[in-house]
Amino acid sequence: MPNRYKNIQVTQTENGRPYRRSTIYPDLPTSDQDIYVIATDGDRYDTLAQTYYGDSSLWWIISTANSSSNRASLNPTPGTQIRIPYNKQEAVNLFTSLNSNR
Repeated sequence: MPNRYKNIQVTQTENGRPYRRSTIYPDLPTSDQDIYVIATDGDRYDTLAQTYYGDSSLWWIISTANSSSNRASLNPTPGTQIRIPYNKQEAVNLFTSLNSNR
């Protein structure tokens, strides 16, 4: 399971307490190959990621593609159209590029 935080720099406060910088999520371009589904009651971003990517830890890609301002919730609103980006590796690469060495 990939760790999306592994390249985010750990720094320290003036008191020496370690913390990670804020995470930046990329804008994910649409593609003709993207998949669209209608969310039903009980759907979650992590289970959708498991179904379509084979990896539940990539839930943030689907959440980001759908402008979910509340990434603390894994539940899309039932009845809404959900875009599942086709190219998961492009999303991971964009995320890594934005968050590495900053």
